[in-house]
Amino acid sequence: MNKIIHTYQKYSFLFEELVKRDFKQKYKRSILGMGWSILSPLLTLLVMYMVFSNLFGGRMEHYVIYLFSGQLVLSYYKESTKNGMTSLLNNSKIFSKINVPKYMFLFSKNVSALVNFGLTLGVYFIFCIFDGIGFHPRQFMLVFPILCLLGLNIGVGLILSALFVFFRDIRYLYDVLLTLLTYVSAIFYTVDRFSPLGQRLFLLNPVYVYIKYFRCIMIDELIPSPEYHLLCIFYAGISLLIGGWIYKKYNHAFLYYL
Repeated sequence: MNKIIHTYQKYSFLFEELVKRDFKQKYKRSILGMGWSILSPLLTLLVMYMVFSNLFGGRMEHYVIYLFSGQLVLSYYKESTKNGMTSLLNNSKIFSKINVPKYMFLFSKNVSALVNFGLTLGVYFIFCIFDGIGFHPRQFMLVFPILCLLGLNIGVGLILSALFVFFRDIRYLYDVLLTLLTYVSAIFYTVDRFSPLGQRLFLLNPVYVYIKYFRCIMIDELIPSPEYHLLCIFYAGISLLIGGWIYKKYNHAFLYYL
């Protein structure tokens, strides 16, 4: 931890410039600019509600928030990991000439995605108020799954960005995986239609685990069990460990494939 803090202090200027550059590139020649960070998930939510509300949400209370919770977490995961996947390749001209920690390029992408997530989260709470979900101190517990999700995104980003250097086809395979993830994360349907074994199998999907945490806090008005918290930590921790190991092992090899 001390090493990471020291590295940030040493390269803080570069890191801040990378974050600024990411925002400028994303919203370049865009009329609404950062407004798209809010408008895009809202439009997706509207389409999903129009399509699935009659099929799955007819008898469900707070179905809009149910949908929004899933879309909020999944969109953050997608943006963070997809942008992180290309972070090494897109910045190869920098670290091939200057000796800087390569993971900083991935971290800058995650900061950008986290800011966009924060903006959408504010809209999410407004929707909750209009849907009759009032404020309760337990909602501060949402900081926990957000931090775990940040760890998961960084870990998966480390893995994907390393793989993308060696295997460019990973981009297309990951797009297929994200499509599959959309359907197995119970975004627009409930898992109670499945058997007890089927419901437990959903917990193998870390994105669904964090989505369920949001729904437990906001809709069910419950704080998940200690075991559930350990599961959240496990997914974040294992992805960070694997991603960190890959970066450490192949750090010098990246230059030969870029």
